[in-house]
Amino acid sequence: MSDWLVLTLAMLAACVVVVIVTLVRNRAAPEDEDTSETPDVIEYMTMWIGVVYAIVLGLAIAGVWEGRNAAQDHVQSEAVALHEISQRVRVYPPDVRDRIRNDVNAYVGQVVTAEWKAMSDHGKVTARGNALFQRIREDVTDYQPKNDFEAQAYQPLVDQVTAADQARAARSNSLGATMPGVVWFGLLTGAAVTIGMIFALQIRRTARELVLAGLFSALIAFLLFLIWDFDAPYSRGITASAAPLLNLFPHIKA
Repeated sequence: MSDWLVLTLAMLAACVVVVIVTLVRNRAAPEDEDTSETPDVIEYMTMWIGVVYAIVLGLAIAGVWEGRNAAQDHVQSEAVALHEISQRVRVYPPDVRDRIRNDVNAYVGQVVTAEWKAMSDHGKVTARGNALFQRIREDVTDYQPKNDFEAQAYQPLVDQVTAADQARAARSNSLGATMPGVVWFGLLTGAAVTIGMIFALQIRRTARELVLAGLFSALIAFLLFLIWDFDAPYSRGITASAAPLLNLFPHIKA
């Protein structure tokens, strides 16, 4: 089932629940119920509950969006470091240069194909990716420069390997969900309370009120889905992509 289908069903379900509860409540209400006035304290509480929950939702969305952007930055940093390694080794002898470039290409190919799928499906990087990166590290660090020109290029290459390793580690650490379970409990409870306050205002069965109540509940469902979708930067609908690697290594096919 696709994420967008889940979103559609969740929004429809929220609308249906609100409409059904409203109809049942009105049918069960006594005939002499006075709906002309709502106590001021209920209006005041409803307003502030809505304001507080809107702030919480905004902070949650900002947090998961920031996490998603950070995940994309890790991929960008890794791609740039690997590209620099591939370019800077041009000062080395042809056999060493070609070996390092081939190992970089093999690693990038592993990341954008098998490893990216493993990140999405299983939430982890691959052992093969670790082995290929270790080969790049050994290629660079084990080489002994033969002249001053090569010696000047050696340390910057080691620095780029370190940068790529740090970016890979950051990418691995960003695979899981970023929102703690207690936050999700608060978000879902807040949604239930916020939507429940609609009924405290003595909503009636007029078409206008039912439509507005349904749209409001659907909006809450959409925002919660958005937070859930961004919460895992590499494995759900709007994810960080491998585009930086593919842009800098266009000969690699995903």
